[in-house]
Amino acid sequence: MKVPLTLVTIVIEGLLKDQLIQLLRRHGATGFTITRTEGAGSRGVRASDWEGPNLRFECIVSRESADPILEDVARTFFENYSVIGWLTEVSVVRGTKFTSGGG
Repeated sequence: MKVPLTLVTIVIEGLLKDQLIQLLRRHGATGFTITRTEGAGSRGVRASDWEGPNLRFECIVSRESADPILEDVARTFFENYSVIGWLTEVSVVRGTKFTSGGG
């Protein structure tokens, strides 16, 4: 049986990894996937090794959790860092694994 949930995707500067993990946990994310990523956008290409890689976080949560996550990301990071986030509606098999208390 499929469960409708929301995929939250956030691309963020690597130096913010621990802060973003804490933010996701505060909003009830039970897990996430992190991949190293690179690209170019309105701020150009980030190529500096000392800044570390950009990271792409993906987590599946309820719609009720997804909007507050992005609002908190915007409030916390957008002014001073290169960050982008978006939501995608998804249908998930074993969806209870992605909600608090799920099995």
